[in-house]
Amino acid sequence: MSRRVVVLGAGPAGLAAAQAALARGAQVTVLDEAERPGGQFWRHHEALTDRRMQHQWARFERLRGALGRAAVHAQASVWRIETDGGLRVHALVGPADSAGRAGLTVEADALVIATGAHDRALPVPGWTLPGVVTAGAAQALAKRDGVAPGRRTVVAGAGPFLLPVAASIGLAGGTVAEVVEAVGSAAIVRGWGRSPWQLAGAAGKAGELAEYVGDLVRHRTPYRFGSAVTRIHGDRAVEAVTVQRIDAEWRPVPGAGRIVECDSVALGHGFTPRLEAAIQAGCAISPDRFVEVDERQATTADGVFAAGEVTGIAGADAALAEGAVAGFTAAGGQLDDPRLRGVLAARRRMHAFAERLATHAIRPGWTGWLDDATIVCRCESVTRARIAEYADASSRGMRLATRAGLGACQGRTCGRSVEALVAASVDYDHRPVLSSIRIGELAGLHDHHTQHQEQQ
Repeated sequence: MSRRVVVLGAGPAGLAAAQAALARGAQVTVLDEAERPGGQFWRHHEALTDRRMQHQWARFERLRGALGRAAVHAQASVWRIETDGGLRVHALVGPADSAGRAGLTVEADALVIATGAHDRALPVPGWTLPGVVTAGAAQALAKRDGVAPGRRTVVAGAGPFLLPVAASIGLAGGTVAEVVEAVGSAAIVRGWGRSPWQLAGAAGKAGELAEYVGDLVRHRTPYRFGSAVTRIHGDRAVEAVTVQRIDAEWRPVPGAGRIVECDSVALGHGFTPRLEAAIQAGCAISPDRFVEVDERQATTADGVFAAGEVTGIAGADAALAEGAVAGFTAAGGQLDDPRLRGVLAARRRMHAFAERLATHAIRPGWTGWLDDATIVCRCESVTRARIAEYADASSRGMRLATRAGLGACQGRTCGRSVEALVAASVDYDHRPVLSSIRIGELAGLHDHHTQHQEQQ
């Protein structure tokens, strides 16, 4: 009898997991919160997306085509995972703002968690002004809607993701005033230059890098190393930013700032894995806050596998390889199967690439560019001073007193920054309900369940 495999997420890892599980003969159900499969990497609109923004599009089309043999539920908000007495996933299907979402419960023999990550933006004085977006949001606007966030954008943060964001903005018709990278050039050379032979298998990344650098050169876009946007200026919208030199710990260097005029800012300081589903499923989380997996991509929870950015930030190619391994083994396959030989080799190569991303890890000195009035929690307008006032309180006490992380995003935007400011874990990733659900929807699900039991 074929195994029932449920895949959470339809980005590169989720799509690869679904394809591999189907190839192994499993019955596959895919749940994804977006309107279309692809995740952030292949975010698109059939009519509006400029294909020049997409990489490996042919592979996406093959993976999407394989979904024809699976049960796929788009716009599915998973709100609960149960593991007692078997695996059950509860979701509501339909537009998030719709009052008519349908309840869905799927039972599974194995669950693959491929929920990905969202980009992290460090708070900056003025970052609540209209015109400030995350780097991921800027890329999503360009890929999905063909729209730039403004006429003249400063892209700032840390890591190679800044490059495709800048390229996407240019292709959408915007101008990138500067790309501002927090890590200094010497540190980047040291981090990426060590053991270069380990990167030989990631030659495709070198081609992408050359493409992005060529784009910056053609548009004469400055790339500033060892710098950060430390203040955003404007009355009712973004008018300019202060770009300031920072040291190796990301502390602002006094007197080393300058004003750059712009009408939008895209901030991206790395990524935060979406751990809520994995935690609710009982998966162990590593000290560096990723889902722990073994060589099979199996977690510490029985029947639960994980792949992609929830297990470590490594890029789309690593996510594709991890997803294929997770889907195949979740469907009952073994690692010594010849069909996995190439996938396992690709996973090893891309993990060597991922190790270099630590070069761009956030350093603690960033808090030096905040002032007491800087809003840290955007949803609830909680300032740094307010958080500092309750920094010594318990996690629960701090949240209740300040309301930091209790707004619409439930700490997804500010959570890690709040934890850095109070120097303690605040447990934003632990949620009894994984996504927003109306009281009426919950009551309706209960009534349906009660009626179903009476009929039995």
